Amino acid sequence: MKASDVDKNSPVPIYYQIKELFKERIEGGDLEPHQRLPSERDLEKKYGISRMTARRALTELESEGYAYREQGKGSYVAEPKLRQALLELTGFTEDMKKRRMSPGARVIEQKLVDSDQELAAKLEVEVESKIFVLQRIRLAEGEPLAIETSHLRHEECEGIEEYDFEDRSLYDTLKNDFDISLSWAEQSVEATLADEFEAENLEIDKGTPMLMTERTTYLGDEETPIEYARSIYRGDRYKLFVELRS
Repeated sequence: MKASDVDKNSPVPIYYQIKELFKERIEGGDLEPHQRLPSERDLEKKYGISRMTARRALTELESEGYAYREQGKGSYVAEPKLRQALLELTGFTEDMKKRRMSPGARVIEQKLVDSDQELAAKLEVEVESKIFVLQRIRLAEGEPLAIETSHLRHEECEGIEEYDFEDRSLYDTLKNDFDISLSWAEQSVEATLADEFEAENLEIDKGTPMLMTERTTYLGDEETPIEYARSIYRGDRYKLFVELRS
């Protein structure tokens, strides 16, 4: 990267220009994961900028998931983000296997509860109906990437609370053990920040940008909801995409 790549006469802030130049090099493969990035002092000298401007460029790269910082050592290129399609009805296990990554889970909570009014409305059951709740940390190659909390109509899968979901797919279990086929789902996505619980379990800093999805999945009759799920994904490791056609 040359100093001439930065235009100090441009209305675009210098820190933003530097950040975008590094993003382009990272996405193009010129800089590889875990490769050390120039320090604030290096950027300051190379571009004739202030330490504050250099720091902001690196901080922006970190906040967008392109870099990470090691205390006392500097900033490094992060692993590429996982692209998550919004048009595919798949579970985490299936998604990781497609990427040829090893999926895993740590169960935080697994129990039967009586549905409150909100859950009853989402799953179209009577208030105080039995709901199976499964909350897990989802892992890929041993790295925690998401927290998934699934709520299922227990009447459709009685006995599912006895299964060990540390090493099995929820959707595969529904299909193979309960003969439940899923037809479609409606899903919303919004940005949020990691709270203390999420930060601790995903091994990130509190306040890290996250992606939160809420999904209601329907049975083969296309009318009966079987699952309401809320998932929190690390914003530094995930980006969502959808194909649009005319």
